Amino acid sequence: MQRPLAASLLTALAFALTACSDAPAPAPKDTRAPTVPTGVTATAGSARTVHVMWSATTDDRAVTGYAVYREGRKVKDLPATTLMTDVVGLRPATAYAFTVRARDAAGNVSPPSATVTATTLPAVAEDRTPPTTPTALHVTADGGRAATLRWAPARDDTRVTAYDVYQADTRIHTVPGTATTAHLTGLRPGTAYAFTVRARDAAENSSPDSAPADLTTAPSPGAPPNTAPRDLTATAGKGEITLTWTPPITGAPVTHHELHLNGRFTTTIIWGTTPPPGRATYTFPVQDPPGTRYTVTLRAQLPDGTWSDFSAPRTVVVR
Repeated sequence: MQRPLAASLLTALAFALTACSDAPAPAPKDTRAPTVPTGVTATAGSARTVHVMWSATTDDRAVTGYAVYREGRKVKDLPATTLMTDVVGLRPATAYAFTVRARDAAGNVSPPSATVTATTLPAVAEDRTPPTTPTALHVTADGGRAATLRWAPARDDTRVTAYDVYQADTRIHTVPGTATTAHLTGLRPGTAYAFTVRARDAAENSSPDSAPADLTTAPSPGAPPNTAPRDLTATAGKGEITLTWTPPITGAPVTHHELHLNGRFTTTIIWGTTPPPGRATYTFPVQDPPGTRYTVTLRAQLPDGTWSDFSAPRTVVVR
């Protein structure tokens, strides 16, 4: 006996409703904005630029970027990894107001930060003389995630307007020309760093790099100590670069090191016999034109076959 058509349809509908009820519920829509950026500062770097910095914000999922506003008008869009920028094309001797807002992947935007102001420097006659090199740079750890740099002031034929802090040849911080200290945050525990400082004047002339200051941050509780090669130096010669360093103390000879240039693996340095005691030396050829800059790091192969932490980086310029 055939079932009535209406009953069949009702049965199919019941099965469909049961199947739908077993399906996972869609993820709730993200409507929560990131927190407001804090620690915003603005420093005039020249007659036409202002350097803006801020601290990282948080989000219930992830912050994806920041926007910098000048007088309420957006002038920069930046990724979440960037916490500083130069606003350029400004007028000399003019006051400007800046705010920063964070955004997430859903397009939610935080309220604006507190407003900070900076006045660009007066225009000056053509100046091509850079400041002298900052000296006596040293660094002190503030726990495992922060550090304080101090240095002796540079000199300039007009005046020093800013000091730029570099890590691995990348600018990470800027302070006014009247300052001789900088507080760095966002470091990783148990990591080797090398910092340099350059002085800058109102015409955007920058001094040579200071001598580097090395720091290995304290490891996280329970983490093993840093095992990086120490005291790396990099010296450029004609068509070659020579490295010297102290291998980590492992209780056994360290026969293999990896060389990385600009963050990329380049070669493995292997001693076919027992390595010499004390400092190690390695020279390799370069074919890049003079003035090419390299950031050099090393790591060592440990007795258990794993690789050590990376050394503090060194920047070297091809001659």
